[in-house]
Amino acid sequence: MILLLTPVIPLPKVQRAIGGTVVYPPGSRFGPRIQDDLQLVLLHKGSMTVHIDEAPHTIQPGQVILLKPGHQEHFLFAKEQETWHRWIAVHVGELSEHQRNQLEQLPHTQSISEEMNRITDILISLRLRYDAASETLCSLGLAAIQLFVAESTSNHMQLSHPSILHAKKYIEHHFHDHLSLEGIADEVGLSPEHLVRLFRKHEGITPIKFVWNYRILRANELLIQTGLAIGEIAMRCGFKNSFHFARVFKSTTGTTPSDYRHGNWRGK
Repeated sequence: MILLLTPVIPLPKVQRAIGGTVVYPPGSRFGPRIQDDLQLVLLHKGSMTVHIDEAPHTIQPGQVILLKPGHQEHFLFAKEQETWHRWIAVHVGELSEHQRNQLEQLPHTQSISEEMNRITDILISLRLRYDAASETLCSLGLAAIQLFVAESTSNHMQLSHPSILHAKKYIEHHFHDHLSLEGIADEVGLSPEHLVRLFRKHEGITPIKFVWNYRILRANELLIQTGLAIGEIAMRCGFKNSFHFARVFKSTTGTTPSDYRHGNWRGK
């Protein structure tokens, strides 16, 4: 079965994670320092220029920068107004050369998503209740880093292939409804033929095949994580009826929905 995989970078075990917030007076400076962590800095007000190994990177409000271990950093903040930023610092074990190369290929900055703000909110709110080395904060810190990785990939596709990303988001929000190639193409402003060519080139499948893969993926989740009847799952995931669901599910996964559910519930 084809799954919709989220890009991740395998990282050593997180040893500690902490979040914080600070407001700098106009004209403030910080550093130079050698970065010891993977650190996300979310800028909410003012402006900030970070010199990383003497190369300047200007950050605007609404952007987040990923700082990587081993680099020298020097921060210059807005001269005419206060600068407010928050951060998440994640300390991991020794990075391999391959892991460092993967991290260096990521963009330095991107827009702050609603989800990134939420993780930061939670981590900061829990910092007085949990130790930085606790499993709770370490898991949240790792989630924030991997979210940055995933969003950078999504942002790259949006810049390169915005119609594909638009179509995927539309499918994810309407997978339980009747979807046609013509309807999806009309939503993204392309001809059906052009949309098919784009999907085949960049996804290796057609838009309608993507729809059915996504429906199967969501059905998998409901089969394993809920006690909903199979007929109910079929209707919620956009299948005509339970027989249609069973036929498509078996042709995709090689097993029936019932066997798939029972096998997972038994831990097989």
